[in-house]
Formats: sequence, C-alpha cells, structure tokens
Amino acid sequence: MRTDNCVKIAIFGGTFDPIHTGHMEAAKAAARRFHLNRVLFIPTGCPPHKTANGLTDYHHRLAMVTLACAEDPRFVPSQLESPELHPGPHYSVDTVRRVRRMLRPGDSLYFLIGSDALLDLPHWRRFRRLLDLTDFIVVSRPGFDSREIERTLPRDMIDSRRPRKSPREILLRHSTLHILPDVEVPVASTDLRRAIGEGQSITGLVPPSVEQYILKEGLYKANKPHGGK
Repeated sequence: MRTDNCVKIAIFGGTFDPIHTGHMEAAKAAARRFHLNRVLFIPTGCPPHKTANGLTDYHHRLAMVTLACAEDPRFVPSQLESPELHPGPHYSVDTVRRVRRMLRPGDSLYFLIGSDALLDLPHWRRFRRLLDLTDFIVVSRPGFDSREIERTLPRDMIDSRRPRKSPREILLRHSTLHILPDVEVPVASTDLRRAIGEGQSITGLVPPSVEQYILKEGLYKANKPHGGK
C-alpha cells in the first residue's frame, strides 16, 4: 500500500567521465515527467565492458558527480559502485538489487537509461533478471522509434495482454519501460575529453563547478594519464 511518505527513486549509472549537461538535462526531464523524489547518480568503478586503465580515477569522477548533483536537491551522488567499498566488476543487476534492499514497501524504483544503451541490453549480464527487478525510464533522442526496443528484446518478455496506459509504454512481464521522448543530449563525454585535450573551451557543456574542477585538477590534458595531477 502506498502512502504519502513513499518515494520514487531512479538509478542513473555511468562512467561520467566527465559528467556533462546532457546527463543533467536527461535527469531533470525524467524527474519532471515521473515526479521523482531522488535520482541516484552512480559512477561505476569497474564497468565490465571497459578497461579501468581507460577511465579517469574513480575519486575524480565521483567528485565531479558530487559537484554536479549540488545543483538539484533531488540528485544524490552514490558510491554503490566504489571500487574500494564494493570491489568490481560492477553489474547493473547487482546494483539494482542493492538499491532495492534499501527501499520501503510502497517505494518505486526506476532505472534511467539512454535508448541506445537499452538496445544493447541483451548483451548485459543477467539482463532478463534486470528487466524483472525494476521499471525503466528510457531517454530517447529526437526521431527514435520505440519499436526498435520491441524488436530488440526477447518476444517472450513483452506482455501484450495488459492494456497500455500510454503509447509511450512497453509492458513487460514484471515491469514497464517508460519512453521519455525527444530529449536533446548535444554532447558526449568522449567529445569533451577530446576538446579539453585540444585546449578548446567546454563552457556550457558541463556544470560550471565541474569545469572548474577539471581545470584545477588538470584532467583530460593531452598526453596526460587520466589520473590527473
């Protein structure tokens, strides 16, 4: 039974290398649309699909996420995938389990993900279990066709018997995918790292506090290790 004290929480994971305005706008759009009380920003420590050598040190990425989250009281930095507190590799299905254990009866949990990442979901560890554990908020770029998702997911996971409340829903056996359409994410972390390495300005592409941190710590400079100073 839901009460007025129940909360809606979204998990937003990623390398955040660095976190940028696209991440922030996606989280704000999701929070507005789904009335989220909290968005947990979880920088991954040891993503299974990337080598740790290619990532900026975790403490730098966590620091940037913490600075960015200070913009909005709904945004909370989390160390659930800290390589020191929770040695990796880190899989989303395990992180969702940890968060779910913290919830109270009646609380709602969502997994915030980009549409391109969702199309890769069948390659994730225990993706079927992940889809059973939580609802998803799928941030889709302009022009994205949600039918791509239905073509990507195993047909036996889609529940065609339940009536949809919205055409922007995809109903699964134990969860729902909510499509958040037409969210502009005009920047990518890869492009930002390249721009910084080439000495270009990133003003307006990352939160001001994050830009100051990057400059102070000397991150992403050409021919410099990702560890910074």
